[in-house]
Amino acid sequence: MYRTKTCGELRVANVGANVTLAGWVQRVRRMGGMTFVDLRDRYGITQLVFNQDKDAILCDKANKLGREFVIQAVGIVGERSNKNVHIPTGDIEIIVSEMLVLNSAATPPFTIEDDTDGGDDLRMKFRYLDLRRQLVRANLELRHRMTAEVRNYLGGEGFIEVETPMLISSTPEGARDFVVPSRMNPGQFYALPQSPQTFKQLLMVSGFDRYFQIVKCFRDEDLRADRQPEFTQIDCEMSFVQQDDVLCMFEGMTKHLFSSLLNIEFSEPFPRMTWADAMKFYGCDKPDIRFGMRIAEVPPELVRGHGFAPFDGAEYVGGICVEGAAGYTRKQIDGLADFVKRPQIGAKGLIYARVEADGSVKSSVDKFYSADILLRIKDLFGARPGDLILILYGDDAMKTRKQLSELRLEMGGQLGLRDKNSFACLWVVDFPLLEWSEADGRYYAMHHPFTSPKPEDIHLLDSDPGAVSANAYDMVINGVEVGGGSIRIHDSDLQQKMFRMLGFSDDQALARFGFLTNAFKYGAPPHGGIAYGLDRFVSLFAGLDSIRDCIAFPKNTSGRDVMIDAPSAIDASQLEELHLSITAK
Repeated sequence: MYRTKTCGELRVANVGANVTLAGWVQRVRRMGGMTFVDLRDRYGITQLVFNQDKDAILCDKANKLGREFVIQAVGIVGERSNKNVHIPTGDIEIIVSEMLVLNSAATPPFTIEDDTDGGDDLRMKFRYLDLRRQLVRANLELRHRMTAEVRNYLGGEGFIEVETPMLISSTPEGARDFVVPSRMNPGQFYALPQSPQTFKQLLMVSGFDRYFQIVKCFRDEDLRADRQPEFTQIDCEMSFVQQDDVLCMFEGMTKHLFSSLLNIEFSEPFPRMTWADAMKFYGCDKPDIRFGMRIAEVPPELVRGHGFAPFDGAEYVGGICVEGAAGYTRKQIDGLADFVKRPQIGAKGLIYARVEADGSVKSSVDKFYSADILLRIKDLFGARPGDLILILYGDDAMKTRKQLSELRLEMGGQLGLRDKNSFACLWVVDFPLLEWSEADGRYYAMHHPFTSPKPEDIHLLDSDPGAVSANAYDMVINGVEVGGGSIRIHDSDLQQKMFRMLGFSDDQALARFGFLTNAFKYGAPPHGGIAYGLDRFVSLFAGLDSIRDCIAFPKNTSGRDVMIDAPSAIDASQLEELHLSITAK
């Protein structure tokens, strides 16, 4: 064997044992006649000791080691006189008697340390080296433990793991598909699945009443910190359930993961918030409830007609109360004004009001409004002495609330209220079933075409489709949507009606989804499910800012794998075999 122990398991109890270790050289330190080598493997770091006086040839060999050399070392475990309290093996060292260089190494392009000197692009290009860093390795180990716990939990609840196809037909809704040409069917294409949605519904028809799968999904969409072209879902479906059954089951799974992986216990049920309240009070459908600052609306009649043109012409005026922030300087407030005016936020301007120690209000619009009106505004926000009120205005209530959401998150960050070690979980429920596109002049499914409307709203599909609520729900943790799902339509007639609402003719619906609607004719049970984004879940638990750091081989923000240079051109012979040609624009 190349090793009898790993570099992370030896302790004082092992002193005197003869061991063999193998790993990578982290660093070499020379001190007088002694050479110290830190040897690293996946499990930790152990110090090796070479003594010039005892074995000059072996010590000279150690002095020639470079970073990332792969070596094998044999020796006796000794207790260190100068202990290292920062590593688990810091009480011991190996007095080396034999050493073999298994492989030399070129000097790496960046240091393999937690605080590396490698930038993102460089580390992505040499990802196999980046994965040697303890921080990155720990993220993947956490990911492994999470998937193991998911399987343990769901297996214990009677779920069966079933694989579904990776080569499917293209779907017309949602994000753009990645398509794959078929050599055996010239001119035809597979698509990579955006989710196993229809297949898991078919499994319910097949009688597999509790299904799950940890599955790769693919969406050809613009990327950001929490989005990759290929990502992993914890995909789940249940038969003979209503919304509460699904929420209780997967709230239980979420609590289990927090308990088993982070030793965090949630004794109370997760709060539930309607989509309408989330948008009204937080300006987004994934509110971060670790802190307050709920949005409050200022009645237009209170602020119109006083000579302040921005308010006179606004359809919506609202803001947030920042507790204890009245001491913000004018420079800081100007910085906030610049923040909300950024193109990606697009606010027209920022109004502020400070609540003084005596309860009076000092505002940037003092000259337009009386002390009485300013006090009434203070009361609307529930502001107290020492608080800062920040107000935005606009022509569209929803748009302005979204701008306030960005301002709220910015203030939460500035005031240290978004602690990555603190977790607040929330169910957002009662989403709209449909959303109207002015550009296309039609409705789109807010989730997907198989989401069931609330039974009490089905009658509105003909008269007022935009008022129909969906039997849909999202799991939100710290302002991140980590999971989403719905109760599905299981009635063929209602599903056909939904397709028509979305602009599909009967023939189009049959061509696209006939396999599903035909299956429903053979006895489809009521069913529903949820899918968690595994990458997002792991990144939250690890306190990461990007899901890339918990994926072994991620893509960059342009969707490229710079390590293997993909995507790339293919040979003309391959194109010909696939009956394809490329035309330059």
